[in-house]
Amino acid sequence: MKTITVPLPGREYEILIRWGLLKEAGSCCRRVLPKCRRALLVSDSNVAPLYGPEAEKSLQEAGFETRLHVIPAGERSKNAEELLCIWNEAMDFGLTRTDAVIALGGGVVGDLAGFAAATILRGIPFVQIPTTLLAQVDSSVGGKVAIDLSAGKNLVGAFWQPRLVLMDPAVLTTLPDETFSDGMAEVIKYGCIRDRNFFRRLEGAGDRNGIMEEIEEVLAHCCRIKAEVVLEDELDTGLRMILNFGHTLGHAYEKAYHYETYTHGQAVAAGMVLAARLGQRLGLTEQGTEEAISALCARFGLPTAIECSIEDYTAAIGLDKKGSGSEITVIFLKTLGETLPTKMPKRELLELL
Repeated sequence: MKTITVPLPGREYEILIRWGLLKEAGSCCRRVLPKCRRALLVSDSNVAPLYGPEAEKSLQEAGFETRLHVIPAGERSKNAEELLCIWNEAMDFGLTRTDAVIALGGGVVGDLAGFAAATILRGIPFVQIPTTLLAQVDSSVGGKVAIDLSAGKNLVGAFWQPRLVLMDPAVLTTLPDETFSDGMAEVIKYGCIRDRNFFRRLEGAGDRNGIMEEIEEVLAHCCRIKAEVVLEDELDTGLRMILNFGHTLGHAYEKAYHYETYTHGQAVAAGMVLAARLGQRLGLTEQGTEEAISALCARFGLPTAIECSIEDYTAAIGLDKKGSGSEITVIFLKTLGETLPTKMPKRELLELL
């Protein structure tokens, strides 16, 4: 089993990665939640039929009284109405401050269940069991939890660190190719921002089968990078901004198409390619970087360009959490594996676009 420790002072937790780990979810949770009686298991309509019974059985065998709460699958469920349903379910179930919320699903489930845990009774323990590649390498680690508003994504939320993150690569085998590729955008991002050799390793893997042959190490490496960044900047005021490479533009694409046409990973992929192109145009980014990122994204079926109006770019940049007043910090690359965060007027970025 691969173990990555996130040693935040007073809130240290582990990320455990192993094939077949879902069957041991109960015993793993019991080690970090010795006083917990009840566990509210939150999942979605896609994941619950596949993995809900196995997760519940494991938790019950470890002495947890469980209740399964299922939300409709999809980004549209990350809203205040579904959050209220979880709050009410938690109260009806009789959760106390020593009980827990466990998220079994992708990023939507993790964000929604995590925000519920952060706010129920002013905060109760929370465990992540991510079931998509995107959630395993990104949203399940770092403690960002949130819901969406009509104005944009993740605009209401909190920093609430999990007590434990459990990753079973076996759950990835049931993902459609598009969903797997969605997660590959974030995997590629780690190579772009922190590790050129990892980027080349992904190029060598070639396709989904190649990635799955070494999936435990791929997950572990991505989580190590994110854990290092989160440890240095938990509240996203400095270094952690580099994790948003491609996201400023990606959020514009998601919003422009009403979160229906392009997935998060698809939008981020196109955003990374354009960010590299803009960086090259400004003389900040090594020539050839855009081409390398574009080629690797395309290999995994990810779009390398998405049409977007200046009005949609303007709306997304205005809401971007890396902005302050009339300025925004744009994450460019100096070269593959090295970022160059650059503060610039929002007007200047829009003129470039």
